[in-house]
Amino acid sequence: MKTINSKISLKSSSLYAVFFLCVMGLVLQGCANLDPDLSEFDTPPESFASLDDMDKGIGGVYSQVTLAARMTTFYAPAWAGDDMTTHRALNKADFREFDQRTVLSSNNRLLRNWNAIFDAVNAINGVLERSEGLIGLDNIDQEILQRQIGEAYFLRGVLFYQLARVHGRIPLPLTKFPDPDISRSSLTEVYGQIESDLQAAADRLPDIYPGVLPGAPRPNKGSAKAFLARLYMDWAGFPNNDTGKYALAASTAKEVIDNAGSYGFGLVDDLETLWTVAGRFNQESLFTLAYCKGCPNNSLGNRKFSRLGLPADLGGWNETFAEIKFFEDFPEGPRKEATYRTELDWQSFNAQKSPVFKKITGPEGDLNPSDFITVRNDFLMRYAEILLIYAEASGLSGNVTPDAWEAMNMIRRRAAGLPYAIPDAAIDITSGDIAELAFTESKWEFAGEYKRWFDLMRREKVSEVLSVRDDVSGPVPEHNPIIGSLETSNYLAPIPADAVARNPNLAN
Repeated sequence: MKTINSKISLKSSSLYAVFFLCVMGLVLQGCANLDPDLSEFDTPPESFASLDDMDKGIGGVYSQVTLAARMTTFYAPAWAGDDMTTHRALNKADFREFDQRTVLSSNNRLLRNWNAIFDAVNAINGVLERSEGLIGLDNIDQEILQRQIGEAYFLRGVLFYQLARVHGRIPLPLTKFPDPDISRSSLTEVYGQIESDLQAAADRLPDIYPGVLPGAPRPNKGSAKAFLARLYMDWAGFPNNDTGKYALAASTAKEVIDNAGSYGFGLVDDLETLWTVAGRFNQESLFTLAYCKGCPNNSLGNRKFSRLGLPADLGGWNETFAEIKFFEDFPEGPRKEATYRTELDWQSFNAQKSPVFKKITGPEGDLNPSDFITVRNDFLMRYAEILLIYAEASGLSGNVTPDAWEAMNMIRRRAAGLPYAIPDAAIDITSGDIAELAFTESKWEFAGEYKRWFDLMRREKVSEVLSVRDDVSGPVPEHNPIIGSLETSNYLAPIPADAVARNPNLAN
């Protein structure tokens, strides 16, 4: 079965190791020109012989995760949110299915994402099994080994989580040779496995991974705890609705906040710097996927930014646009300027009259508008998100504290262009429904970052929000009107038809 392979190709592992060296060179000190002997990365399939072998195995995994995430395929469900849209025609049908809530099991983006994630999970399982022979050996630095094992658990947890947010119930292959007829697990089992993996990572990872650039391009303890906090938010909402997890989300987020200095985390002063090439490694990212333009075959260049967010009028590929109503409703101020290319007259475009995300194209002049391969990094989670998780979860769990209000107000101050750590009576809020206020703050803070749909889904606000998505005030209508159901029965994406054809047990 292709979706859950039973072997790791040594040749592929060798290539991934080459890619990993280039990316880690970028993470550590800048990408170098490499021309290694591929054969030296071939390691025995049964077990690792050394920490060096283990590190190469982890390197292969990072490369596979980066390859899976480098295209918008990894984030395709995000087009269902009210913040993002795509072109009304051309070759964007897969994205339009999400945009219009008519996702089919034949959607090619679903299948490619499914295959890529399970390929990476299979590689992780192989690394974990091949590491077992090193545990307890006197000639092996056990602290380093456990750190590497923690990375493997973290990456597997993140990948299972990414897929569960799309499909809900998924299979959970945990061995190098999984059952080819594996079935989907229950939601509770899925969330429990993700929790177990992330907790295993938190137990093993250091406060700061040694020798890497800011932004946790190799995860640390705080990275794992941050993803646990987000997991608990989803667990408490749709589709599992275990509301007791809101208290866990709040307490786990607070752990990250209280230890942010130890983990190297914090807000950046200027939100716009996050979308620049110079800002691709920063303290606000809680886990960074690093990309490298010029690595072998450009396989580790990022293919989600620059040209993909521009209309054909500007030489773009018409893939990722901003929703008109969302743009109209967005509060004026520095955060809106950091989110959109407001200097562009989008209503004069011929290809499609849609606003343009600065978060996708970068500020004017920062990226070459003709490039579809860039060195922009992916921030899978930002410190701003952990602050807003803490505020929202505090409200939903009924334990609102002054710290929760301060967490949200830090985001509000920066959005207004003010120092985020200095209270300001004109901006700060200290009363009201903090859960709803923080939810709304997240709406504006993470626009265009492939997150809004999942927030709408977990809080079951899809119908409430998307039913008025097309009510624009100006002369330009939304280009992809919703034609599918907005009910909870249509929230989760179907299992890819090709995967079910290979393993009929996935249909149940």
